[in-house]
Amino acid sequence: MYRRRVIQPGKQGQSPRTEDREVIQSTGGELDALLSVNGQLLTPEQRTQEDTRIQRLATNASELRKLQRDQKRDAEQTEQMFRTLPDAVISSYASRQDGLIELKFRPNPAFRASSREAQVFHAMEGGIWIDSKQNRLAGIEGHLTKEVKFGGGLLGHLDPGGDFRIKQAEMAPGHWEITVMHVNMRGKILFFKTIGVQQDETQSDFQRVPDDLTPIQAAARLHAQTHIAGPRERPPKK
Repeated sequence: MYRRRVIQPGKQGQSPRTEDREVIQSTGGELDALLSVNGQLLTPEQRTQEDTRIQRLATNASELRKLQRDQKRDAEQTEQMFRTLPDAVISSYASRQDGLIELKFRPNPAFRASSREAQVFHAMEGGIWIDSKQNRLAGIEGHLTKEVKFGGGLLGHLDPGGDFRIKQAEMAPGHWEITVMHVNMRGKILFFKTIGVQQDETQSDFQRVPDDLTPIQAAARLHAQTHIAGPRERPPKK
């Protein structure tokens, strides 16, 4: 169980939108409860709507199966993306500090990308940080050094200069979670629609919950966490 903060860029001159959510992992997938928007706690009516949404999801078998499929697909796509990293780039030792080994990477000219994710990786330079004791990826950041064209440019492109940053940390023995995810990409698709693949996400305040927690139990836990006064009731400061 943890706190997630997502900052989404505003559209057409609008201000960014910041959401704080309480997230809990269950045997049926992750459930989350919206806590605040732009620092404002939910009204009683909005909280009731959230409670109804979560309870409906937790007791709907078909919705839970869809949730599991979507989360599994996202996890598999992320795993596949990182599997291409050793082939897509050439890395070299940079430094060692506080138990982390830093590697610098640049595109491997011999690599031939077979997916959009691999194309993006292959156009990047940056750094990788490895936990030397557990041989785990602790962080990676990179920036696009050149334009990335999809379908020869017919399906769109990403502009050079885009960047991303991901950090991981050990929350319990052998259990690692992403704590920071920053993505800032810009380009055009089909020559006329500007796209902004932008996201800032942080995860904090991790708590261990039972491995066999059911969706209904998770929903009850979320309800108690968001309704009972305590140190986690108020969203973290910006």
